[in-house]
Amino acid sequence: MNEIDIIRAVVEEGYQISPEAAALIKASDVPGLLLEYVLSTIDESVFVIEAEHIDLAGFAVSRATEVAGASLESAILGEDRNVPDSDFDRDSVSDEVERLSLSDAVQDPVSDSISDPIPDSVVGSEYVPVSGSVPGTFPDPVAASDAGSDSVLSPPVSSASRANSASGAGSSLLFSSPAPASRGRPFSAASLGKASGSSSTSVVRSIGGSNPVTVLSDITGHSTCVGEYMQFVQYFRDRYSRLSEIIRGRINARPIESLKGRGFRGGGEKGSEEISIIGMVSDTSNTTNGHRIISLEDPTGSFPVLVRNSDKELFELASRILLDEVIGVTGSVTNDGGLMMASKIIQPDVPNSALRRTGARGKVVLISDVHVGSAQFMEDAWLNFLDFLKGDSDSEALNKMSKEIRYLVVAGDLVDGIGIYPDQEKELTILDIYEQYRKAAEYFWEIPKHIQVIISPGNHDAVRQAEPQPALPERIREHFPPNVTFVGNPSLVDLDGISILIYHGRSIDDLVASVPGVSYQEPAGAVLEMIKRRHLAPTYGSRVSISPEKKDHFIIDPVPDIIHTGHVHTMGVQRYKNVLLVNSGTWQAQTEFQKRVNLMPMPAQVPVVDLADFGVTILKFDD
Repeated sequence: MNEIDIIRAVVEEGYQISPEAAALIKASDVPGLLLEYVLSTIDESVFVIEAEHIDLAGFAVSRATEVAGASLESAILGEDRNVPDSDFDRDSVSDEVERLSLSDAVQDPVSDSISDPIPDSVVGSEYVPVSGSVPGTFPDPVAASDAGSDSVLSPPVSSASRANSASGAGSSLLFSSPAPASRGRPFSAASLGKASGSSSTSVVRSIGGSNPVTVLSDITGHSTCVGEYMQFVQYFRDRYSRLSEIIRGRINARPIESLKGRGFRGGGEKGSEEISIIGMVSDTSNTTNGHRIISLEDPTGSFPVLVRNSDKELFELASRILLDEVIGVTGSVTNDGGLMMASKIIQPDVPNSALRRTGARGKVVLISDVHVGSAQFMEDAWLNFLDFLKGDSDSEALNKMSKEIRYLVVAGDLVDGIGIYPDQEKELTILDIYEQYRKAAEYFWEIPKHIQVIISPGNHDAVRQAEPQPALPERIREHFPPNVTFVGNPSLVDLDGISILIYHGRSIDDLVASVPGVSYQEPAGAVLEMIKRRHLAPTYGSRVSISPEKKDHFIIDPVPDIIHTGHVHTMGVQRYKNVLLVNSGTWQAQTEFQKRVNLMPMPAQVPVVDLADFGVTILKFDD
């Protein structure tokens, strides 16, 4: 197995590998087995496989265990395989396997080839790129399409789709264009079985102290996706099951299949029988007369729903319905049983009775899109912000406020990344991804230690492109101070009794493109559309690449006190049914791409939220 074969195999699994690591695997007496072991044991948060990630000692033990186990089985059972189980001591066999395994591990020549850790000056400076990209970098719709190239705007390829392409199976359904085929009919007869349960893959981590942090939901270390067909089925069924359950508490819905072949007092006339169904939107279209047709699917079948344009309010709501969202519809069925005439549309939404927890003390600072390493990174404004956190600003009012800061939450894009769009290096001051993070870590060491910092990744950060994204890898985390907690994207955290849902916000691009009235200049309006649908990324297969996990991590349940997003470099604050919606701005000045599309960022503006009453103060640090 040569190095090219090793690199190709690693790329097909969705990773990249440094030349040193590839050479180390090639030098093994069994490179194929060693590579298989590395890929099966690597932490999913690792983006680039380095030599330090190759556990040769562990591989030696694993290999010796297999060899010793096979030898013992042959020695014990080889002469007489009809010996009853009771005639030999399985504990003795296990002990002998362990003894031989450890002995072989010490003598195995593979373990003798462990090299010293590669110096930082080497690691992170040279990588094997994938399709011209650079490790640790990902496209971005706001800064990502700076080149205006179709190749930049194309959905990125996941490990699953790479594997499928390599095997000749074609592109993965997950990353195909949002054509009807990409919907995949998640409730078709081919997907037998009941909807998957909402068994949690979340992990609960708690950080104690005077400013406690509890991570309530986070994909990190719990991704199950390998791109198999049934995982898509499980993902959509979990989405439908959980969101329909929310709606079912408000209407008495029946299965779609029950509408077919049955007589109703129909036609939509007065006195007609009204029924309700719940389904996932599989298609929307307009009739020649300007009415709206919504196709709904549930596990039993599909059914078309017509919304008449004469019902202005309902028609306006129908025009904002997105593919793949789950809704309930009440209406009457036509006499031929082939169409429902809608009188009401019910979205999952937040209940009017949603209560907001209050009474916590202190304040939380919400920021995103720092973009360390960019030539447009506003370092002077950032240093002014750090002075504020330290209580060293020129304003007595700010110094007084700084004493109340307990938390700082970063919603993604801590650095600018490398290779996100062609010629990006011309707009960078730091050309190495790890150096960008080391510089960012230097800044965060200046933050007072009593302030608990939570950092979630974005699409510029060195994690997988497909969402939900895990937390930044250990190689990056190790440079940051101990008061920093790293979580995935999205994640739900509890800050001393106040729950904050953190999401970088890439789906805002889809909402701006699909929902009338939603714009980049008022990003909180996009977050409002999310919470009405109780889903952070309602449409599947558009700009946001979504990994089909067994659980849909984008469902907004439970309802948080605060939703914090970023990504679009503009700021907006809105309140909706006792939920505070905050889209924080950026620390990056206007880029060349933003100038071309007339997008005006709102840099160095920081929302500070009072945890006692959820009052928001906007501080500006660009003066």
